[in-house]
Amino acid sequence: QVQLVESGGGLVQAGGSLRLSCAASGRIFSINAMGWYRQAPGKQRELVATITTGGSINYADSVKGRFTISRDNAKNTEYLQMNSLKPEDTAVYYCNANGVKCYDDRYRVEPFERAYWGQGTQVTVSS
Repeated sequence: QVQLVESGGGLVQAGGSLRLSCAASGRIFSINAMGWYRQAPGKQRELVATITTGGSINYADSVKGRFTISRDNAKNTEYLQMNSLKPEDTAVYYCNANGVKCYDDRYRVEPFERAYWGQGTQVTVSS
């Protein structure tokens, strides 16, 4: 089993900053990509940013130039630095780990990959 634990959400005024963290734990051999998604009330979950093990990054157009995703591969941890926050950034932010390979009970690498989600952390930006 793999667990993703997010932290760093909260309430901030427009123009402010927050930094989200997500730590993956468990019998992890490798994680191909990690990312952040968000879901606002009444809307579908949408991609915010993703980063691969090799450092390839993708941002949603709405956050380019304001948000920065980063990753510590050795710690299986990712971060999202959010600057110049806007009220429309208000949402529950979810951490995602994709292409996860784990060790089995005998510490052999399992041949298949899985995806995991965190429980979500609320970000509220007041105007």
